[in-house]
Amino acid sequence: MNDALIRLEKVSVTFSGQKTLDAIDLVVRPGEIVTLIGPNGAGKTTLVRAVLGLLTPDSGRVWRRPRLRVGYMPQKLQVDGTLPLSVLRFLRLVPGVGRTEAQAALAEVGAAQVIDSPVQLISGGEMQRVLLARALLRAPDLLVLDEPVQGVDMAGQAELYSLITRLRDRHGCGVLMVSHDLHVVMSTTDHVVCLNHHVCCSGHPEQVSGDPAFVELFGDSAKNLAIYHHQHDHSHGLHGGVVSQAPHVHGNGCNHG
Repeated sequence: MNDALIRLEKVSVTFSGQKTLDAIDLVVRPGEIVTLIGPNGAGKTTLVRAVLGLLTPDSGRVWRRPRLRVGYMPQKLQVDGTLPLSVLRFLRLVPGVGRTEAQAALAEVGAAQVIDSPVQLISGGEMQRVLLARALLRAPDLLVLDEPVQGVDMAGQAELYSLITRLRDRHGCGVLMVSHDLHVVMSTTDHVVCLNHHVCCSGHPEQVSGDPAFVELFGDSAKNLAIYHHQHDHSHGLHGGVVSQAPHVHGNGCNHG
């Protein structure tokens, strides 16, 4: 039985005579977080576009589960400063969404208080949560997140990754995520795919972090990589600051500057 949400088999993409993707195999299953890592120019964005159906590979096969619902969170959103667009109006661009649905989605990601704010005036952390809420409004089977912590400080990054894990647990959706944040993301994913035009290595984070191909690609930062476990006995606000804390000692976890 094929339990995959999406399956890529030997997918290759060529631009201007150069192979951007070379024989890529990738599977995302329900309830699984799969993270793509790799240097700039490695083909991560091209792979995401193939997953979303925005480009057709030159060779290979992209299979999607019939009637698959995908929620996509882009790396960032540029909004004209003169455009009168509130968070609510932005979310209502999703068909069938009213204030009640928008409020519920924002509450789920911890950003209910920005519903009437202009999108140009909210912080980077707030914007990432709004984009995540928009992706959730599609009731997705698969969440595709392109650099979901872009422009967010370290404490806020850890909280956003923790939120993504909680959303996966709550909804049972699969997650395909692109990230550069090796230390944090390696503790918040089930399967890592190290990409540099081809799949250099893949597997469980502990397995990949010791792979010679991973060490060669990321150098000293990989050699000294300690899997970062963010043990949450507290919660962060939208700007990354601690807003509540229980009397419990951190493990190898959260450092606040």
